Amino acid sequence: MVTAIVLINAERDSVREVAESLHQLKGVAEVYSVAGQYDLVAILRAKDNEEIADIVTSQLLKLEGIQKTETLIAFGTYSRYDLDHLFSIGQEQE
Repeated sequence: MVTAIVLINAERDSVREVAESLHQLKGVAEVYSVAGQYDLVAILRAKDNEEIADIVTSQLLKLEGIQKTETLIAFGTYSRYDLDHLFSIGQEQE
């Protein structure tokens, strides 16, 4: 499984619509509205880099309202949530 983080600049009046459209795309796991240099951050998950490239070039970049994107491919994941849940298998949750 490959994870990509896509940083997105959207047209000022269409951030919400772009976020809603992004969330509907296959392979888009999460979409965040953010403050700073970018308007949105999309988390993509796919079986390989080719599928990530297809999602970005064939689907995401065709959405109306997107001005610019920057795509980052994740090499590894370090998440307290994931690690805590991995090692708590079989333990009762409080």
